[in-house]
Amino acid sequence: MSEDWSKLRDIDLLADGRVRLDFEIPLAELPRLRAHLARAEGSVAGHASFGRERGLPVADVAVACRAALLCQRCLEPLELPLESEGRVALVADGEEADRAGAELETIHAPGHRLALRELVEEELLLALPIVPRHAAAECGASRSADAPRSADARYGGAAGPGTPKRDAGAAGEPEGPDEKHRPFERLSELFNRAQ
Repeated sequence: MSEDWSKLRDIDLLADGRVRLDFEIPLAELPRLRAHLARAEGSVAGHASFGRERGLPVADVAVACRAALLCQRCLEPLELPLESEGRVALVADGEEADRAGAELETIHAPGHRLALRELVEEELLLALPIVPRHAAAECGASRSADAPRSADARYGGAAGPGTPKRDAGAAGEPEGPDEKHRPFERLSELFNRAQ
């Protein structure tokens, strides 16, 4: 069943009428956001108020939700509140985007039509943390650091009892402690050869 927030709307009518739309949209209905979530549960609530600036349709958007993201340290789910407010110009082409100016974000609205869902999803994507992480004390990675380590880790890579010994030159490993892997060592030689 199509919901009101998924229908394409004429943004000129919304802007000229100075319309305010309140919404509540399930997070599962936001496909680009869903790719960043550990679970697509719950919904985002907020409002969008439309008007004009420099002759262009603009929207003031406010969103709020709780999102389950993946902690990038321990890869366990992490619940975070996401709240954001922004003002965006709704543009049909590059010429309109140039008129919007640098201070306004722009959203592409082909044919001056846009679904409210797209506007909300864009604002939520901008609100996502670049690297979501638990607080250090709550992180599974910190908790597992307190657990006993394997024999290799305890002995700095040396084999413990019952652990097979490695051949120092096997699999391209450095043969001695002073030997370093230098991936770009011969790069200048390759550049000179290409010229």
